[in-house]
Amino acid sequence: MEGVQPKSGPNPNPLGTPPPAPVGTRSLQTPLRCIIKLGGAAITNKYELESINEANLSSVCEQLREAMMPQSEKGIGMDWSRRDGNEIELGDISKIGESSVRNGLNSNFVVVHGAGSFGHFQASKSGVHKGGLHSPLVQAGFVATRISVTSLNLAIVRALARGGIPAVGMPPFACGWSTRQRDIASADASQIMDSLLAGFVPILHGDAVLDHALDCTILSGDVIIRHLAELFTPKYVIFLTDVHGVYDRPPSDPDAVLLKEIVVKEDGSWTVVKPDLLQAEKGVEITVAAHDTTGGMEAKISEAAIIAKLGIDVYITKVGTEHSLRALKGQVHENPDDWLGTIIRSDK
Repeated sequence: MEGVQPKSGPNPNPLGTPPPAPVGTRSLQTPLRCIIKLGGAAITNKYELESINEANLSSVCEQLREAMMPQSEKGIGMDWSRRDGNEIELGDISKIGESSVRNGLNSNFVVVHGAGSFGHFQASKSGVHKGGLHSPLVQAGFVATRISVTSLNLAIVRALARGGIPAVGMPPFACGWSTRQRDIASADASQIMDSLLAGFVPILHGDAVLDHALDCTILSGDVIIRHLAELFTPKYVIFLTDVHGVYDRPPSDPDAVLLKEIVVKEDGSWTVVKPDLLQAEKGVEITVAAHDTTGGMEAKISEAAIIAKLGIDVYITKVGTEHSLRALKGQVHENPDDWLGTIIRSDK
């Protein structure tokens, strides 16, 4: 309450250090370079329960490392935990203090990943996305969903850390994020800001969260991306998926056409401008997997359009390709005609 003075008692800050300034009063030394969304279907085998696509995840780590550190110098592995029953691999720790890698590392990225085959099954079977924590099934599903998605988050953080990327996991639920009627109600980004200022790469993910109206729901990675874009205004946003971009119909259809460029108008409507033969607003047929509780590609396009309205270009392309590497490096516009993906931008 305003005007209420704290009661006397032990000093809550005995070291005398000032509390951190609100996010809105702090700024990064350089603008946030990029927010990356790792699609669940790209980094997991979506139809195999809790199965990681190791090849794609490895490719993401390598390409992100290359985008952060163009030089060929190898990063120092940061996963010093025991795994798969093997001895702990500490690498040559003695050389860490002598390494010049940290000084040349541009870690000014934020990564948000989807759940894929992690979490969606548990959430859909228990109805977590619909709310109602009074139900034992929903409460159990909430716990099960978070166990699943946080295990994927840890696997991704470890993979990035093994490649020398200073990744730190930040589950939205644990950071105090919440919703109201599935819209973000509270999203404290101070920890993200502090981590970026300290040189870390925050790794967030879609999560089960508390909802002030429904008790609980699923906060999708696409919604998180949009909120972070509004807050940090990165130079560009990338969606890495299991297909080359947005198509006019399901990509499995042999007649599907890749939509190379979509322009978003001030009123939120969008028009396909490349290829020219598709001059129709919202002429895209959308399919969503039955177990997907986050809206699939339709939600992705809607959130991307909101981001584009902010004047931030959005690139959607296939993970593990030369096109994803160009996007990560911010080189899409150098030779746009030979880049395979979808650009979503403002008409301004």
